[in-house]
Formats: sequence, C-alpha cells, structure tokens
Amino acid sequence: MKRHSVVIAWGITTLVVAAVLVGGLASTQWAGRGTFAAVPGVKGGQEMFGPYEVDRNWPQNVLALPGNEAWAWGAGQGVFAESPDRVYLLFRDGVHGLDHRWEHCLIVVNREGQIIEEWTQWSHLFGRLHFVAVDPWDPEKHVWVVDDARHAIFRFTNDGKELVQTIGVPNEYGNDMAHFNRPTFLAFTPDWVFVADGYGNTRVVKLDKGGNFVATWGQPGAPGGNETRPGYMNKVHGVAVDLERSRVYVNDRQNNRVQIFDYDGNYQDEWSFGPEPTDIHLIYMGADNVLWAVDRATSKILGYNRNGELIYSWGISGDFPGAFRGVHGISVDQESNFYVAEVGGRRAQRFIPREGARTETMVGKPHYAAWK
Repeated sequence: MKRHSVVIAWGITTLVVAAVLVGGLASTQWAGRGTFAAVPGVKGGQEMFGPYEVDRNWPQNVLALPGNEAWAWGAGQGVFAESPDRVYLLFRDGVHGLDHRWEHCLIVVNREGQIIEEWTQWSHLFGRLHFVAVDPWDPEKHVWVVDDARHAIFRFTNDGKELVQTIGVPNEYGNDMAHFNRPTFLAFTPDWVFVADGYGNTRVVKLDKGGNFVATWGQPGAPGGNETRPGYMNKVHGVAVDLERSRVYVNDRQNNRVQIFDYDGNYQDEWSFGPEPTDIHLIYMGADNVLWAVDRATSKILGYNRNGELIYSWGISGDFPGAFRGVHGISVDQESNFYVAEVGGRRAQRFIPREGARTETMVGKPHYAAWK
C-alpha cells in the first residue's frame, strides 16, 4: 500500500512539474509575442469586437422614413456591400410596429447609413428574402436576390428598375433541373454560380452565368442529423468558393460540418465546426483564402485555414451595439469594413477596422470586382 502511495505521489509530482514547465513556456510565449491579439501591444480589454470598432450610428433607422415613426426593422436577413457607398440590406418580413407592414424589405444605404433607395416596387414579388449579392464578374452589376419561400432567384438591373431574369419556378418547388426547394445562398466564380438548395432540398446547384442549370449534387442525410457520409447533407445553409483551388465549400448545417467539393461536385474533404450547440448560419471566403463561418449559437465569427485549423474567432452575444443576435448575412467592402445582418437582433451593423489591427484577424476583402 505504501509503495502504491509513493508511486502515486511521484506521478502527481511529475505532472505538476510538467504543468509548471509548460505553463512557464506558454507564459513566456504570450508575454513576448502577444500572439493572439488583434491589435498587438494593446493593454487590457477583451476584444469583444475583435479587430473592429462598431459604427454606432449606422445605418439610418427606419423611424426616419416618413410614416414610420412607430416602426422598427424586421429580421435582418442579408447584406451585401457593392462598395462602401452602396450597401444592400434585406429585411425578411418588412417592418414591425403595432402590426406588420410588408415594406422596406430591400433597401440601399450609403457609407453614412442614409437610405438612398427603397425597392418598394418589388414588394409584391417577394415572399421571404434570404440573400442578396452582386456578381463581382458582372460589369453591369446585376443584383441577385434569393427568395426561399418562392423557390426562386430574381436578377435585377443595378438600379432595381427592371427584373431581368427569374431562375426557378416561383411558388413551385422541386428537385430537378428546373426547380429549387427553398434555396438559401449563392457563391460566384468567373464562370459559375453555385446555389445552396437548401432548406427543402439537400444539394448544391451549379448554374452558368446565364442562370441555366448545369449540374447538381448532394443526397438527403439521415433524419435528425449526425450524418457522416460524404455528399449526404441536412440543411444546406451556406456555400463559398476557393477560387485558387477550384473548390466549393458547403455548410452542412445540421451535421455541424463543412464539406468540400471540386466544381463538378466530386468530394474532396470535410471538417467539423464542433459539437452542439454549434449552429453555423453561413460561410464566406474572400481574398484571404480563409473560410469564415458565423455561429448563431455562440455568436462567434470563426476563421479557419484550408486545413480546417481555427485561426481566430471573436464575437459576443447581446443586443447592444457590436454584439450579435442571430447573424444571418455578412459582407466586406473594398475598405475592409465588415457588415452583418441579424435575424434575432432585427438590424444591420457596420464594423470599421481598428487602427493597427492585424489583417489576418479581419474577414477578408472580396477577391475581385469587375467595376473596380
């Protein structure tokens, strides 16, 4: 019994010494390098907003619009920064007050947050807006809007005056080369458009730049999630592209993983975003070649390298400026300003890079824009 006590004591002592050595080494590394700070050399703080400062006065409140003095924005569904002076905002269910108005679903604001356009002429067209973007390889800057309730994608002229194209059959869902079933997000390359399709289907749809169906891939995963087979998915709620490697990243949301395919739908790799309560709302990859993901459950903005290794994360849950409640859309402009739209917070926010912030901690700028 005594011998066992000695052995146990020796083991505990060894672990303590090892811990001290490792802890001392780690402390030295932290003290000497400030490895994980967004802004090196800053004392104190918590980095609640990572490498950014929140713009507390952006955008203009819907209360400022005539006749809306008692109203508030609906769920913030999407945001896209064509430039710092032209930012599209989607509000899923219009505005709210004593009752509900199906108005101001799609607006455009400038860098001061002033509302410069209201696309009210299309309010009758919209069912439940989910995503908005401009194809960066399109010199005419057509605006693409995904409507998951109507199972369709609408493409407009940049000024919103003309509906150029409807892709899919509005109000008809399906799983073929003509229909969607509640599509969610888009990602663009110079030659293709990839659609996350989405809530009803469990697939990716590949379109050409004319909006024609080219290919699809993806199979329904096991009911309830916990699917591990490649190419099987539950709730495809996000898509991003790696232009340098010709890869498509697919947010397999209910299975808490990203699956990676080539442009023809051939499986390449995957990694997990972590166990429950993980709930990744969307993914994005810009010119930094970092896969950025937004976790609704933890209110974190997460950056991963191509090997799936976590690089940096930031974010805090709440209703105050700079905090998050259900981020459902993100965008970055040419000046590295970062934008979010929140379904839970019923708002959009803009974040401005902090002075001295390391670029590797910031969400990457877009790869390219034909009009710049």
